[in-house]
Amino acid sequence: MRRRDRRGRGIRGPLVPADLPVFRSRAQAFDDLVLDAVERLERLWSRELANVDFLVEDVPPVPPMAETIPFSRLETDPDGRARIVVYRRPVEIRTKDPDEMALLVHETVVEEVANLLGLEPESVDPEG
Repeated sequence: MRRRDRRGRGIRGPLVPADLPVFRSRAQAFDDLVLDAVERLERLWSRELANVDFLVEDVPPVPPMAETIPFSRLETDPDGRARIVVYRRPVEIRTKDPDEMALLVHETVVEEVANLLGLEPESVDPEG
């Protein structure tokens, strides 16, 4: 026996198959943007980025009276490992469309890698 909803239409399934890009959540799409930026930089700086972890978090830990909200954070350990964290919500709020968001994510990752390597962003990704 099949269960029916109150209008008798039956059980509803997803509107799109799970393997289509439309099915991906905003968080998953954002993760993909960060991954694209990282892969591009790893082709140029594979040795330098070998001990760097890239992470995505929704929001930064910001003190209540902070004037600015960061897009990312760079953490380094004494043992030579580093973490670059990109914050999804501040970037989403700041951008109007997917292309602008992709550009801001890329610029944010490049800027943090430049900070880590002690270089200018233009020299980290000359084509970007």
